[in-house]
Amino acid sequence: MGNVESNGSYQQHLSRFPPNEQADIEVVFGSLSKMEVAAAAKGVTLETIKGHVKGALPESMVVRLFDGMTSVQLSEKSPGSSGRVTKEQFVVFMSAILKGNAEEKKGIVMRMICKAGGTVKGSQILEFAEDLVNSVIHLLIYRKELKGWNLKNMQNSTAGVKALASQLTSELKTADGRRLEGFAALDACYDEGGLEDWLFRVPQVSSFLGVIVQQGLLPPDQGPSSPSSSHLLPACKGLRPGSSRFVSLLDVPSVAFLNSCLPSGLRREWRLLFSSQLHGESFSQLCGHIVHKGPCLLVLRDAHGYVFGGFASCSWEVKPQFQGNNECFLFSVSPTLGVFTYTGYNDHYMYLNHGQQTMPNGLGMGGQHEYFGLWVDSNYGKGHSKAKPRCTTYNSPQLSAKENFTFNAMEVWAVGEPPGDPDVSDPLRSQDGNTDPFHPSKPCSICPGQGLDRWLSVSQTLGLFCCSLYFHPLLCVF
Repeated sequence: MGNVESNGSYQQHLSRFPPNEQADIEVVFGSLSKMEVAAAAKGVTLETIKGHVKGALPESMVVRLFDGMTSVQLSEKSPGSSGRVTKEQFVVFMSAILKGNAEEKKGIVMRMICKAGGTVKGSQILEFAEDLVNSVIHLLIYRKELKGWNLKNMQNSTAGVKALASQLTSELKTADGRRLEGFAALDACYDEGGLEDWLFRVPQVSSFLGVIVQQGLLPPDQGPSSPSSSHLLPACKGLRPGSSRFVSLLDVPSVAFLNSCLPSGLRREWRLLFSSQLHGESFSQLCGHIVHKGPCLLVLRDAHGYVFGGFASCSWEVKPQFQGNNECFLFSVSPTLGVFTYTGYNDHYMYLNHGQQTMPNGLGMGGQHEYFGLWVDSNYGKGHSKAKPRCTTYNSPQLSAKENFTFNAMEVWAVGEPPGDPDVSDPLRSQDGNTDPFHPSKPCSICPGQGLDRWLSVSQTLGLFCCSLYFHPLLCVF
């Protein structure tokens, strides 16, 4: 098949980079050229690029990058692949991957998947996607760019690489606009138009390619900046000394994927708020650690090993009304990776309540009372995920192995910058810093002067809360 014809001249592609980045590219290609044994040769070989990359990328990905570079053709008169990458091809490749749109990338990605081009099968795209995800994980480890995530405190990434690759390729559409599943999807053929549509609708593919090119081919302290790589992984915070026994329910691929699905302003850092391993299996402990802490991700693992959860776009509040907004979503991590977003059907985004006799007590997201897309009962350890056939709020399927489930692990991560001054933003915080939502921060406005011991005694006996503190339409218990 013919090579990929570049849109625009070499100078046009070069001009997309500011002067300092142009100089960096010159330095990198000059370094590659100096490594060539044949000094008079025009261009660099695959072996030279392998020697330059060293251990930063798996060899299979270096071969794919080389195939993508040599496929670039600046004009119909320019020669086909000579087994070497010219400076012009190198610049155009960089321009397309780091600065280009889906239309510019499609031909190069096609040759990275299959050197012959033409059409490719779904199975070949899946193999490419696995190589892509695996290369990104490999690179982050090699460059020490895990941002505080310790592999010893996470799930093994082997299964996660396959799960993320499957999720990415599940968005492929045939020429007639259909999404296929299973063996039919693997056996289907896709042309450049199908790849362009895929690259346009699945931005993670371009983000991963950008990271590989920027931090794999180019030295970390050189080369053009790529916005897509800045928040690939969030900084991991909230693990204190003594937390070595904590092992997250997530792996590196699932963290990267879920982070990419968050609103852009919340991708910089995650902070561990609650872990059943560290804080105990208690609904009151859960609430005490997540109320008024800003947007967060909650993750559960049921007794059958299914891992799933939800993103709460706003701070949790204990009250018998739905809360949140249309940025909330539900997700699955295992056995399949996927995100399920707002449908517009209703506004039942998130719900948290405790201690009432007339309203459900627990944490829920999507659906309706007694029929949530995700429900964690106040009787900790039990929950349900009801969707026949889909959750009305998020269009999610049943997330757990069984509709009514028990879970053996749960963790909650706050995302983005911490909320403002807790003494101002958190009305439940006492002067001593207590953030337990079941601990009154000040005397009740309806029944002033009653002591804390009296409050605890009565509230624990009756299982009720003071209305002025928790916005519950209850009679005061004092």
